[in-house]
Amino acid sequence: MASKVFIVTGASRGLGLAVAEKLLQTSHKVFLVARTEKDLQAVKTKHPSSVDFLTADLSDVKVTPSIISSTLKSFGRIDGIVVNHGVLTPITKIFESSVEEWKHAYDINFFSALALIKEAIPELRKSQGRVVFISSGAAFGAYAGWGSYGTSKAALTHLCTHLAVEEPSITTVAISPGKMDTEMQREIRDNGKAGMAPEVHASFVEEHTSGRLVNPKDSGNVIAKLVIGATSDLNGKHFRWNTAELANFQGQ
Repeated sequence: MASKVFIVTGASRGLGLAVAEKLLQTSHKVFLVARTEKDLQAVKTKHPSSVDFLTADLSDVKVTPSIISSTLKSFGRIDGIVVNHGVLTPITKIFESSVEEWKHAYDINFFSALALIKEAIPELRKSQGRVVFISSGAAFGAYAGWGSYGTSKAALTHLCTHLAVEEPSITTVAISPGKMDTEMQREIRDNGKAGMAPEVHASFVEEHTSGRLVNPKDSGNVIAKLVIGATSDLNGKHFRWNTAELANFQGQ
C-alpha cells in the first residue's frame, strides 16, 4: 500500500497519539497538531522522516491555514484528517455557567474543526480523502453539567453528515471512542463532582477503579484504519468504535 499523509489533531497524548502511532506503524506520514511542543517533538524524534508538527491553539482559527500549508510543505498532499482535539470544561450546570465559557468550548470543539475542514477540502477532493470526527456518547444523551461538551459534540457529529452531502468525494465518519483511560476521564473524576449528578460521577469513578475504561490504543486502531480506508457506505454516519458494523476495521 502506498504511503499516505494524515493530519491528526490533539495528537500529543491519549487517543490522538494512539491514532498517530498506528498510522506510523503502517508506514504512513503524519502531521501532528497539539499545544504541547515537547510531546510532539518526541514523536518526530522517533520518526524523523514520517512526522512533522505544528504547535497551535486550535481555538484560534487563524492558525488553520498554517496547518494545511505546513502539511503540504512537509509531505505534498493530504489524504485524511482525524479531528480529535476537544475540551470537556466547563463541567457546570447551565444556570451556573457563563455564555463566554460555552463560546470558548465551542471555539475548540466545533468552530476550530469547521475551519480546519473548510481549509482542507480542496486537498481532500484531490485525494478523495477521508475525515474522521471524534464524537462522543454525550452527543446523543445528557449528563448534568456536560451541556457545552455534549451539544458541541452533537454539532460536530452533524457537521459530518453535512460534509458527506456536500462533498461526496470525501468519505466522512463520526466515531464515539468510548470511555477511555485518558486525561479527560481523570478530569471528570477529579473535577466533575460539583457539576454532575452524584450517582453519575460515582459511576465514572467506579469504571476507572474496576479497570473497565477503554484503552485508547484499541479505539485508536479502529480510527486509524478508518482514516486510511473508510468505505463510501459509511459516509456521513456515526458509529461507536466497537460496533459490529465496523468489524472490518477492528482487530490488529
